[in-house]
Amino acid sequence: MIKKGNMSKLIQLDGGGGGGQMLRTALSLAMVTGQAFWMTNIRGQRRKPGLMRQHLTCVRAACEISGGTADGAEIGSTELVFRGGEVRGGSYQFAIGTAGSTSLLLQTLLPALWSAKEPSTLRLEGGTHNPLAPPADFIKRVFLPAMEKLGARAELRLVQAGFAPVGGGVIECEVQPCEKLGQIEWMERGELREKSIRVPVRDLSLSIAGRVLDAALAAYPCEDAKVVALPEGPGRGVACFVEAGFDHGYELCATFGEHGTSSEKVGRRAAKMMNDFIGNGAAVGRHLADQLLLPMALAGGGRFTTMPPDRHVVTNIAVIEKFLPVKISGEKGDGGVCEVSVVGR
Repeated sequence: MIKKGNMSKLIQLDGGGGGGQMLRTALSLAMVTGQAFWMTNIRGQRRKPGLMRQHLTCVRAACEISGGTADGAEIGSTELVFRGGEVRGGSYQFAIGTAGSTSLLLQTLLPALWSAKEPSTLRLEGGTHNPLAPPADFIKRVFLPAMEKLGARAELRLVQAGFAPVGGGVIECEVQPCEKLGQIEWMERGELREKSIRVPVRDLSLSIAGRVLDAALAAYPCEDAKVVALPEGPGRGVACFVEAGFDHGYELCATFGEHGTSSEKVGRRAAKMMNDFIGNGAAVGRHLADQLLLPMALAGGGRFTTMPPDRHVVTNIAVIEKFLPVKISGEKGDGGVCEVSVVGR
């Protein structure tokens, strides 16, 4: 049963226009700002609407680190009322129980733990190499270095890779308190300084990984390219990580092997995504751009250039603007570069 209490004190959100990201953003902001929310129609347009196990783990983890409460926190629920309390640093361990993304769970908790007074240690179990979420390598090499530009620090370690659909992966993260996030202007990426390709593989023929690597190399030539045989663990899988380092940032484009998709296509797709980014000229890739919106809004402002955003960015912005006195806007410029601005109101 949903206990709404005084409706006037709840931020009301309709989750029908987006997916789990709307819920995760709302949880992060509710913990940081102390504002409670009531979300209806959660994941309403998905084939299986309502909370799935990975979303429920985010809700329960948010309750634990903030001393909060959640009404409607059960599998399949399309309605949730969340009230956060005081965020506490410390040592926490959360297991999703499926291949649900540990990276998305981590990104839900990080803004709150950065606002805590004490350091924190997280151990998260679930998927680390998922086709619909940033892999742990992206968090470590792209997202966390970007957050350092805002003054927030955390160190991530991949303990064990977990491929979909089995999961079983583990990441650990040490989080340092951040008294206040700083504003940044990230308009240029600078010169391309390094290129690499990594093809992690577990319990599959190395010839499969070799075909992925060869296809990626044909489209994205570089000297630093190799197959990485992962230690034994739950599940099997292969991925392709195409990476680029610039004067002012880093980008990683990832694809994953799946039934019905050739090894060559996995490699070509990752290389194409990187070539599209390099050819665009923006400072920040699409995925990082979406992930920067919340911390930059908490900082009260900032600007960056990126590629034309995905559709769900609009719903993410709508949630952020409900919680914080900011206006987020995007303006298309020459060559397909989009300038995103976060301005305090």
